Amino acid sequence: MSLPAVSVIVASRHRPEALLRCLTALRLQDHPMIELVVVADPAAARLVEGLGWALKLVPYDEPNLAAARNAGLDRAAGEVVALIDDDAVPEPGWARALAAPFADPRVDQAGGFVRGRNGISWQWRALEVDGEGRDHPLTVTKGVSLHAGSALRAVKTQGTNAAFRRATLIEAGGFDPAYRFFLEDADANLRLAARGGLSAVVPEGEVQHCYAESPRRRADRAPRSLADIGASTALFLRRHAPGGVEAGLEECRAGQWRRLVRMMVEGLIEPGDLGPLLATLEAGIAEGRARPLSVLMPRDGSEEPFLALGGTGPRPGLVLWGWAWQRAALARQARAAAEAGQIVTVIALSPGIRPHWRRFDAAGYWWQEGGLLGRSEREGPSGRGLGLRRRVEREASALPAGRPVASFCSALSPG
Repeated sequence: MSLPAVSVIVASRHRPEALLRCLTALRLQDHPMIELVVVADPAAARLVEGLGWALKLVPYDEPNLAAARNAGLDRAAGEVVALIDDDAVPEPGWARALAAPFADPRVDQAGGFVRGRNGISWQWRALEVDGEGRDHPLTVTKGVSLHAGSALRAVKTQGTNAAFRRATLIEAGGFDPAYRFFLEDADANLRLAARGGLSAVVPEGEVQHCYAESPRRRADRAPRSLADIGASTALFLRRHAPGGVEAGLEECRAGQWRRLVRMMVEGLIEPGDLGPLLATLEAGIAEGRARPLSVLMPRDGSEEPFLALGGTGPRPGLVLWGWAWQRAALARQARAAAEAGQIVTVIALSPGIRPHWRRFDAAGYWWQEGGLLGRSEREGPSGRGLGLRRRVEREASALPAGRPVASFCSALSPG
């Protein structure tokens, strides 16, 4: 089965380091026909130009994620457009997994699973969203599944891990720029589902979302402002809630209160922060009530040819392993193997029970670290009774499905 060509849209504003890490991972995709469309502020644009890669660069420096993605959509030429945030990292099989369902002409949108900051725990899996903006879990664990929806309930594709049939999204007017941040993806999901197409849930299309700092939140996830959440919630309810906005706004207020209290208990915010943060929520709600509800018209779409990134496609996988105190040697081996064209995962363990974490290094390889006896999954088994090699093999078997593992190499005996 031939894969549809994919245009990956990455919108980035004032986070050049995160963008570089994301783009480096996108070059490791095993899909052979990928186009990169980078929508970036001037500083990030200079970084991207310095890479010398074949990609489409779209200058944009406004705090409006939906409009930024529309600017990327207008330049995209692939049959499928995929979205990822600049503070997220895709697994090597991500684009291939998301593109595959679009071989079925009934599919208009698709979404994968998202891991959180530690690279192991799930941040989002399969969900539906309703007209009040509520999330509803879907029981999907593996294998692609197709779902019909309606204007009142549809599969929710997270904006950091979503794909759309380009022609359908253009005909539907793209993303509503009235949503400057938050719920712009759910709004598109409901509008597209109302047109009758199917949505695909793709568990093997994985990304890790790292929660980079922004004007809305700190790097530790603590919010700086809830204004965009309030504004987008009010707008979404005006657009989609069958019974009006008031009940949904009360749910929003209650949900944000619980979230802030939980963060206060965790020590992420102070008691004195609650009032000012809730005031930003109310200011946003008032603004969202007043924003015009425009009619989205079909977009023109790109007449540019598809610009293949080049160098993507299947690569062999290598697991490098050893003790945590061998970090320097493992990192040198990892860089060399990545430069030689391999998909590299380093597993570096230490004695003890430290929980495990995974991250992607901008040098082009994945790194997992934790205790020999520590848990990788919160509810999973410990490493009790396992030696280093056996524990490494168990962790390698649990790596995301899109990450190839063909060979192992120890730091003690490289090669």
